[in-house]
Parts: sequence; structure tokens; C-alpha cells
Amino acid sequence: MESLSFGKLRGIEKCTTSKGALSVLALDHRNNLRQALNPTHPEHVSNTSLSEFKMEVTEALAPHASAVLLDPEVGAFQAVTSGSLLGSVGLVVALEATGYTGETSARESCILDSWGVEKAKRMGADAVKLLVYYHPDSQKASEIENLVAHTAEVCKKFEMFFMLEPLSYSIVPSEKKVSGVNRKHVVIETARRLTACGGDILKAEFPLDINLFPDESAWVSACSELTETIHIPWVLLSASVDFETYFRQVEIACHSGASGVAVGRAVWKEATELDPKDRGGFLLGTAAERMQRITKLVDKQAAPFTKYYEPPEVNESTYRAY
Repeated sequence: MESLSFGKLRGIEKCTTSKGALSVLALDHRNNLRQALNPTHPEHVSNTSLSEFKMEVTEALAPHASAVLLDPEVGAFQAVTSGSLLGSVGLVVALEATGYTGETSARESCILDSWGVEKAKRMGADAVKLLVYYHPDSQKASEIENLVAHTAEVCKKFEMFFMLEPLSYSIVPSEKKVSGVNRKHVVIETARRLTACGGDILKAEFPLDINLFPDESAWVSACSELTETIHIPWVLLSASVDFETYFRQVEIACHSGASGVAVGRAVWKEATELDPKDRGGFLLGTAAERMQRITKLVDKQAAPFTKYYEPPEVNESTYRAY
């Protein structure tokens, strides 16, 4: 079992439930949220409108989560100053610039300009998250591995808990996503390689194409393999699946060793389609109920982070050497 530094331990404790599970409300979306709010003309969605939407969702759903994941541009700072985020709820802040550069079959990721771990620490974040696009066979794979390793080193320096989120993609130019029989290999091999470079917790895609493998015994096998492949805890992201499908995925993932969730659109995506005057009722009703169900589930079934980490040794002289 690995020992966490004091800062990282305090950060993950702030982001978990009392039982050590993670129920993170994900709201770090930027370009794809603009698209959801205005599919025809996403460029017409102002930063102010984007921020207002995030604050409304945060205020309604954060009380039912253990932490909220927000971006630094129109989310995290605004949540702190607006009072939308309760002080008892953890704050995870994204590091990456939205989207990717390079070819669709050789994607490049980077940290947002003029932003980084030190600034996130100073503004009060309890943890940071880095999203990277990765394929084990991409010509950019080594660059992404170096980015993860460098970020891990900076997080170690500032004692910031590090959530790593790799998103898979196809290296075949005519295909956008990895699907079919290749999906499990890519997701699990990606987890193996990147967690070896760094990261304190993995935010993972469901490691199977459920359209091709509807038998839930295959879901259990894939999630168990992911747990056995890495040495750190992992949480399940929701992508764009409907809530009930995601809820079942979470049940199986937690039963197979996951430590919780980082859930976004599966909980709140219908709010993007509603008139602003109708959003409040949906968020405080259906969406809040969904978040409550998720948190109750992970509290009951997820593997606590303490299964992987222990506190550092401490005595009356610790402050001298710290």
C-alpha cells in the first residue's frame, strides 16, 4: 500500500464520501457543452451563458455529490465566488485546454495556457484533473506519456491529488471512436501504460463496447481486468450513455473494484435542451434524484481509496522535517 503525502491525503479526503468513495459531479465541459446548448450555432453561446449554466447545475447537484469537477475558464473560479459550491464539497479543477490539436488519428493534448497545478493549488482546488487523448499505437503516444509523467511530478511537488483521464480514439482516419473487439484492449492497455507514468486515480471509460457485448458477464470480466491491471483506484466516467445504462455500468464497475464515479451528462444532459425557465425544476427533481442514487450506490459498493493509500507516518517532530 502506498503512502500519500499530507496535501494529497487531505485533498482526496475532501473529495470523497465519509466511506472513502468518490461521487464526483463532472462539469468541466466546454466546447461540447456549447454544442449541446446550441447545436446549430454553438459559437453563439457566450462565456457568460456557459458559466451561468454551470453555476445552476452546480448549485442544484453539488449537495448530493462528494466533489465537483470544473474547468478554470468559466467554472471553478465562478463557483467559488458565486457561492454555488458548498464549502463541504470537494473541488477538482481541470488542467487541459479543451479539445485536441494535430491529426484526428494522432491527437495531441496540452495544459491550458497560463494555467497549471500551482495556480490550481493557490486558488483552493482539492485535486486536479488532466484529460489526454491517447491510443497505445499512436505516433503521439510517447508525447502524451511524457505529459502525464511531467504533470505527476509537478503534482508531487505541490502535493496535489492527480486525477488522470485518458480518452481513447481510433488511429484509423476514417473512424472516430474505438469500438468493437478492439475497445477493451485499447482502454485497458491505455490504463496500464499511462498509470505507470503517473496519476493518483484514473478516470476511466467503460472498458467494453456494450453494443457488441450486451452480456453483463463480459462487463464484469472487463471491469475486473481493469482493476487488476492498474495499481491505483479508478472511477467510471459517463460519456454520453443514458442514465439507467450508466447506473448499471456503475453497479458492475464498483462490484468489480472501482472506487466510484465522475459523472456528467448521464445526470444532467437533458437540462441543455430545456428552456432556462424550466431547467430548475429538472435539476432539482430528476437530476438531483439521479445524483443521489449514484452517491448512495458508490457509498455502498465502491472500493474506498483507503484500499490503495495509507496516511504518512507522523510524530511530534514531523513539522521540523516537512
